[in-house]
Amino acid sequence: MAMGLGDVRVPDDHDFEKFRKLANGTEGWIQKYSKPSLKVWLQNTTEQNVTNVKLMKAHKVMNDVSANTMYDVLHDAEYRKVWDSNMLEGYELCILNPNNDISYYAMKCPSPLKNRDFVMQRTWLETRDEFIIFNHSIYHKELPPKKGFIRADSYLTGYLVKPMPRGCELIYVTQSDPKGSLPKWVINKVAKFVAPSLMHRLHKACTRYPAWKQKHRPHYKPWLYPEQITLPRFKPDDIMTKEDLPSDDSIEDDESEIKEADFQEDIFLDDKE
Repeated sequence: MAMGLGDVRVPDDHDFEKFRKLANGTEGWIQKYSKPSLKVWLQNTTEQNVTNVKLMKAHKVMNDVSANTMYDVLHDAEYRKVWDSNMLEGYELCILNPNNDISYYAMKCPSPLKNRDFVMQRTWLETRDEFIIFNHSIYHKELPPKKGFIRADSYLTGYLVKPMPRGCELIYVTQSDPKGSLPKWVINKVAKFVAPSLMHRLHKACTRYPAWKQKHRPHYKPWLYPEQITLPRFKPDDIMTKEDLPSDDSIEDDESEIKEADFQEDIFLDDKE
């Protein structure tokens, strides 16, 4: 059975194969953005109870970044504070095993949208041919909804990194429900600006990472060396169902009246090809 919202378990081969199929597949995808080294697609999902949440996929070729460096950058929580200007807060709470943790991520959304946050189980895998990282939302007693944020859901979000003779290719897949009452045009804006901006910023971050890492605990990489992990173990009793999740009424989540002209898309245009 594929992992769903709220499921907390160690993924099996079927879960990894599902992600690979989404990342590598072509059927049903509609291209929304195209540049020589960057493509973005959208796809309507047919899964039960997720019909209004679109799948988005981005693919970028980076000739000057190794797959190993990309994998390190995607993992390094300390460095993310340096390059991810959308992150307001992020940290790992606990681990299930050396390749699975539970983490929190709060993001700044472009005005006039309200900020979102996520609680996720994150999984990673390193093989000779690829690196995989993906997550999905779970519900944890120590991470209830927070004041000032709309708690969003990730059905499946992740990265597939493939080595190339020169550099690497990065495939980003996400199926997330931002919650609130967003107008339909927001999805197209996300595909047009947010995904390309993320890929460009990741590329720039990777080119700067080796020099940064040499000055910031260069040998500390717990995603590669499990003996360096210091996080506490996951406690099954701390998991809740979605129905048990306490509500937070401190922020109004109706964004249906937002006008497209008010959307500050310029914040995504600082990195161009």
